[in-house]
Amino acid sequence: MKLNRLKVIFTAAVLGVLGFSSIAYAQYVWLDEKGVKQYSDIPPPASVPQKRILKEPGSPSPTLATAPVAPVAEGTTPGTADKDKGPMTTAERNADFQKRRAEQAEKDKKAAEETQRAADKAKHCEQARAYQRALQSGVRVAQTDKNGERSFMSDEQRAKEAQDAQRALDACK
Repeated sequence: MKLNRLKVIFTAAVLGVLGFSSIAYAQYVWLDEKGVKQYSDIPPPASVPQKRILKEPGSPSPTLATAPVAPVAEGTTPGTADKDKGPMTTAERNADFQKRRAEQAEKDKKAAEETQRAADKAKHCEQARAYQRALQSGVRVAQTDKNGERSFMSDEQRAKEAQDAQRALDACK
């Protein structure tokens, strides 16, 4: 007698748990503005129209409305007839991802080039400052000519080089 009583209690407990577990599956399914299925236990935002809500708690199955097949216009392919109306296919999502990835790579490349240009400019400006300091210090400055011989700058050459260095520094600002 005790065994039958335990079976009845166990069966009632299992049925009770199963009954309450269906409440835990209260799920909403809807398509967002990009056509991607969204799953949530909270209702979709108010901006989602009712026709895009595929499943609500209490409805037995998804209520996906099937659109009638429209004839394909001449000069178009069947795959491109209504591209914007339905959810994106995996191939379309992949193509979109590859496009975004290429755009990001291009942006990164341009940013790296710009950073390199800025570093080169800073280096050249520092070299021009150092050269101008050397010219203004009054120390004799030597140059090597075509034959590899060392010759010292005259005052006119020094003044001309100082002007050139100043122009280079003005471009740095």
